[in-house]
Amino acid sequence: MSSDKSYQVGGSLEYQHPTYVVRQADEQLYDGLKNGEFCYVLNSRQMGKSSLWVQTIEKLKAEGICCGVIDLTEIGTVDITAEKWYLGVIRRLVKDFDLSAKFNYRSWWKERDLLSPLQRFGDFIEDVLLVELSANMVIFIDEIDSILKINFKDDFFAFIRACYNKRVNNPAYKRLTFCLLGVATPSDLIQDKQRTPFNIGCAVELTGFTFEEAKSSLTAGLAEKVDDAERVLQQILDWTGGQPFLTQKLCKLVVEKAENSKANVEELVQRYIIENWEAQDEPEHLRTIRDRILKNEECAGRLLGLYQQVLEINGVRNPVSSEKPGFSPDEAIELQLSGLVVKKNGKLQVYNQIYQQVFNRDWIEGELAKLRPYSEAITAWLASKREDTSRLLRGEALREALQWKVGKSLSVDDYDFLDASQQFALRESEQARQILEEANREAKQLIAEAKEGTKLERAGVMALRLFESKTGEIEALLVAMEAGQALHKLVRGRRLLDYPATSPLLALQQILLFIRERNQFRGHQSSVNSVCFSPNGEYLATASDDKTAKLWDLAGNLIAEFRGHQFSVNSVCFSPNG
Repeated sequence: MSSDKSYQVGGSLEYQHPTYVVRQADEQLYDGLKNGEFCYVLNSRQMGKSSLWVQTIEKLKAEGICCGVIDLTEIGTVDITAEKWYLGVIRRLVKDFDLSAKFNYRSWWKERDLLSPLQRFGDFIEDVLLVELSANMVIFIDEIDSILKINFKDDFFAFIRACYNKRVNNPAYKRLTFCLLGVATPSDLIQDKQRTPFNIGCAVELTGFTFEEAKSSLTAGLAEKVDDAERVLQQILDWTGGQPFLTQKLCKLVVEKAENSKANVEELVQRYIIENWEAQDEPEHLRTIRDRILKNEECAGRLLGLYQQVLEINGVRNPVSSEKPGFSPDEAIELQLSGLVVKKNGKLQVYNQIYQQVFNRDWIEGELAKLRPYSEAITAWLASKREDTSRLLRGEALREALQWKVGKSLSVDDYDFLDASQQFALRESEQARQILEEANREAKQLIAEAKEGTKLERAGVMALRLFESKTGEIEALLVAMEAGQALHKLVRGRRLLDYPATSPLLALQQILLFIRERNQFRGHQSSVNSVCFSPNGEYLATASDDKTAKLWDLAGNLIAEFRGHQFSVNSVCFSPNG
């Protein structure tokens, strides 16, 4: 084989292709299917799944095992009914198992139109396939991720599990096994863990090429171009991490583009793969990874954030545990299915140096900027080591961001930023509330003080008027004193200019200067008709229309009250001896 045809970039490699690299997965899948195990290969695109089943089928056929392949993309998923879909599957199996001469699938299908499509498919397996074929058989179902959106997928995968369970009561089912291949997680394919076939099958993991695995298949073509093919292959694997598509592509680039027999692998990688990668990504590979990460806006931010965490731990060289806080198992698997990261010894790391340079920090920030309505703010906040509170969202910007995030799975940084913005907004709101409450308290205090000041001002004026009327000097003094005491409590420590009222002070001053009345006696309910002092001048007696006589001391304290008169008391007098 000439060197320009030695390496195939993209597509399935034909059986025993000279550049096909045999991996541990080849032996694991072959042995599992030969022994009747249900097997599934769930991995990212362009990892060699199709080439794997092409090689495996030929080896199984050589053992006398019948094989059929259902490529679900050929049957279709857009606006397709369950009836047409299952009929398409049967048509494919009839052709692959060479039953056309013995079996008319169209008429057979119509005869059972009273049954559901799944029931008819089950009858086909049991009454046709297991009857007409006496040999062991394997049904490969490729591109299973293409049926994720059809509403009867759960029933289909549950049926596969049922075929396994039927082995107990019907030994014929022991001759039938399935191999599922695609880019999906088990939870994507069927939600009910009790019905899933993935807890009874054998998971086959596709890993990158190791040097020992690739050496015999990939050095032959390189040897026609370079002096030391093994050295160049090792350099290629250092860049690709053994990723099958990229390894084939870089081998082909060395053969076609190397300027001399020394082959500068790094220069070829930079020039033909990394630089301007979106434009020269043919056949498409890097764009496929990009689209897998960004395909769903609701979780793209979260995947970018998780990938950023992996990348921040220095990418290829220092893996990060998939159990790290912030990772969920499904998100870790989704990252792996994108092809960007690989899990080794329970830890995630960037798959290879090419991915690390293409999907770098700038790329992540650029894609996050397209997704986030607050990209500039979070970038500045993170750059300040999360300390610049002026970059946090407020008001309408915060409300819009919180509305935007609904239903989306975001990165840890996004959640931290939005949470910090909310907390800061709450603190600001609380501070504003406290300021408002304080202002309200002050306003209420001022209003109350103004009302009290008005009241005291009126009391002072009233005391002056009462004093000037000459009818109640003592009463005027008491009113002025009461108003003065209330004013003293109200203005304690203030300047006179800040007093809310001054008339009580003026009233007290005027009354104290000009008062002639010394005391008042209060107690009678009507007019006082007579007053008499005791001989010693220490007591005072009064008589009133209220039918009483009263005895007082000179301080105005009531000592005794004399009741008994039926009418007004007109006169009162002390005895000579007092």
